Amino acid sequence: MNIFTGYHCVIMTYAYDTVSQAVNELKTRGFTMDFNLQENSIICKNEKFNPEDFKIVEVYRFEGDSDPADEAVVYAIESKNGLKGVLVNGYGISAETLSSEMAKKLSMI
Repeated sequence: MNIFTGYHCVIMTYAYDTVSQAVNELKTRGFTMDFNLQENSIICKNEKFNPEDFKIVEVYRFEGDSDPADEAVVYAIESKNGLKGVLVNGYGISAETLSSEMAKKLSMI
């Protein structure tokens, strides 16, 4: 079965107090690459991945105590070609503008 089709299960097995703590721990567990968002894809090492080209393995959401601009989501991502890394994105008023397909992929939280 192709793990990149249909819906996928995200398991949050760790608890982190900060974004940097989550990112650092994920890197020690093999999620060493940095992914960045573009409108309808993510980018890593000059490679472009559309929503069907990667899966979200874990996701962690952080809420600012007093400032909504501090809200962020950390995604542990694995691409079809085996790249494993981290994507950090704001949510709420801090969220990036995304295509509907990418927003659906990332809205699993």
